[in-house]
Amino acid sequence: MKRMLLVLLLGAATAVGSHLAWFQLRRPCAGDSLDCQLEWMKTELKLSDEQFVRLKAIHETSNPRLLALAGQVARLREEYAAFERERTTSGEVDFLEFARFVEQRRSIDRECLASTQQLVAAAAGVMTPEQREHYFGLLNPALRAENSRTYFN
Repeated sequence: MKRMLLVLLLGAATAVGSHLAWFQLRRPCAGDSLDCQLEWMKTELKLSDEQFVRLKAIHETSNPRLLALAGQVARLREEYAAFERERTTSGEVDFLEFARFVEQRRSIDRECLASTQQLVAAAAGVMTPEQREHYFGLLNPALRAENSRTYFN
């Protein structure tokens, strides 16, 4: 009886260990870092090592510009929040300042769109037609959601 219980416990422990090890090996990267995202792309799009190196170089080249644009977007959101606080507390709006804000927002939107399009085109240029089709299939929902957002959300 003891032997049977020992075999059952050992079997259960082995099954649990195997299960946890399998999930640990296939767990997606847990961070928002560029390396995590690129590793996910390599796996999802089945990129070769050469394609991965080229794709990583493209992203590393464009990353500083995209981070700078993200900082500008964050600054504009803070500026809009300040406009809203001023409007709600004083009931007045500086329309010239708000017009300047709107023009800056449109300009940054155009820059973000152009930078994103350049990055996507460069990345797609590294891929085979099948990979490219899958890549665009993955991007379409994200790009539609991004286009529907505004700074006022």
